[in-house]
Amino acid sequence: MAYASVLLRDPAQTYRQIDLAGRTANADGPALVQLLYEELVQALRVAAWAAERKKFAVKSERVTRATAILFALEAGLDFDKGGDVSRTLAKVYAGARKQVIEASLGHDGAPFRDAATTFEEIGAAWRTARAA
Repeated sequence: MAYASVLLRDPAQTYRQIDLAGRTANADGPALVQLLYEELVQALRVAAWAAERKKFAVKSERVTRATAILFALEAGLDFDKGGDVSRTLAKVYAGARKQVIEASLGHDGAPFRDAATTFEEIGAAWRTARAA
């Protein structure tokens, strides 16, 4: 019964976890990277919303998630095969982490939205490259 009560505390969060598990179950490396970009953009957009509404717990949780995703993306870079692209992406990820952490100290949603827009563009380029 304890398990069911945990699930009922936040049904939306439970759904997101189940949805994410389903989408990652059969995904290959490139599909997982695409999923990380999508999750990163969502975390940044929610952090922007929460910052502007002074929802500190939500902002903190989303900043933590975005930062973890940025670390995961960087950890997945293959500098031998990726060369200059991997080095550039490592700089982008490090810069974004710094931007997100600095933005987390205030109530301005713009830095989060700016980072989200950047990663939407990178994600779109990633989708295009995967389709080619």
